[in-house]
Amino acid sequence: QVQLVESGGGLVRPGGSLRLSCVASGNRPNINPWAWYRQAPGKERELVAVIASDGLIDYADSVKGRFTVSRDNADGKSTMYLQMNNLNPGDTAVYYCNSRQTWGQGTRVTVSS
Repeated sequence: QVQLVESGGGLVRPGGSLRLSCVASGNRPNINPWAWYRQAPGKERELVAVIASDGLIDYADSVKGRFTVSRDNADGKSTMYLQMNNLNPGDTAVYYCNSRQTWGQGTRVTVSS
């Protein structure tokens, strides 16, 4: 069983940056695929970025050029990151880490002046 825990959310002004982290623990060492989703108030959950099983990376059109997803394995932990730059109010949402049927609890990002 894999557990996913997100962190790094918060309040940021338009144009600012945040980096989200998702730490995986459990007995499945290779997390594939791995993705970030987000859900804004009153909207459906949407895919933001994905690292596919073959390593290919894709982004939602709305975040291309601003967000960067990456992963590493250090100190025995698998961690996925989402670097978010040039944030705007439209990026306000709860951001979730996902792999297959496993979801994290979410971390809230609020972009507001």
